[in-house]
Amino acid sequence: MFRRLALACAALLSVVSAQLTITSPGTNDWWVASSLNTISWTCTTSTFSNFTILLSNSNTAILPAPLAIIAVQANYDCSKTITQQQSAQPAGTGYTVLFASTLNSTDIYAQSQPFEIKALGSSYPTTTSGVGGTSTGTPSGSAGAAQATKTGGTLAEYVPVGMSMVAALALGLVVA
Repeated sequence: MFRRLALACAALLSVVSAQLTITSPGTNDWWVASSLNTISWTCTTSTFSNFTILLSNSNTAILPAPLAIIAVQANYDCSKTITQQQSAQPAGTGYTVLFASTLNSTDIYAQSQPFEIKALGSSYPTTTSGVGGTSTGTPSGSAGAAQATKTGGTLAEYVPVGMSMVAALALGLVVA
């Protein structure tokens, strides 16, 4: 009996530890509008090989429906720099990043903490490393824009929630 209970607990822990978690952006890690911004996640603990990245806002006056910004993102990347065009949203609060199934964008795998998109020209948050060091977040600011290169990903414009990525590709709403 004890062995069965131990196995059940181990199985449950492996499922819980295999979750996909968005680590950035978040409450203290905002984006700057129309600038390079970064999304980070726990890629080593997830069983999902890829997902669609959506941007959402709790205020439908700002963003009426989740917006697909990357159609198919490989999990092993662990982070992705979002281009100026992909983050060209109005400044405001209540934004969240969603990771969803590539076939059904309403099947959400992970959701970030609510965060703010600050106005173009705002400074990036100060980041703290795991070893106690602190640095100012400038790698994705306008100074770094000249050095940025696009490394394969897909750029999505306005793709309605519920529309499959295949349909969005066919309609030209997503560029592969």
